[in-house]
Amino acid sequence: MARFDVYRHPDATLRKTTPYLLDVQNDYINGLETRVVLPIRTARQLGLPMRDLNPPLEIDGTQVVLDAAAIAAFPAAELRSPVVNLRAQADVILNALDTLFGSH
Repeated sequence: MARFDVYRHPDATLRKTTPYLLDVQNDYINGLETRVVLPIRTARQLGLPMRDLNPPLEIDGTQVVLDAAAIAAFPAAELRSPVVNLRAQADVILNALDTLFGSH
């Protein structure tokens, strides 16, 4: 598992509105039973996003939105095969976390 890896949501029902989970946990913290993730939701599910908190992303040709405010710990065993790594968009992702935690 690596920071900024994106995984398909393991729950098929939840995958309809939250197709992906983004791992944002530091690469140096391994061996825990959980990983810190941000949900990636469909644009219509999130409604009117806040620009910095909910940046738009494109994964597998689908427009989605990061839901930084819904940060959560998720069982690492349920995050199987990453579909993409968003390290190239780290600035946007970290900006969303800074917005959430008041670092701006």
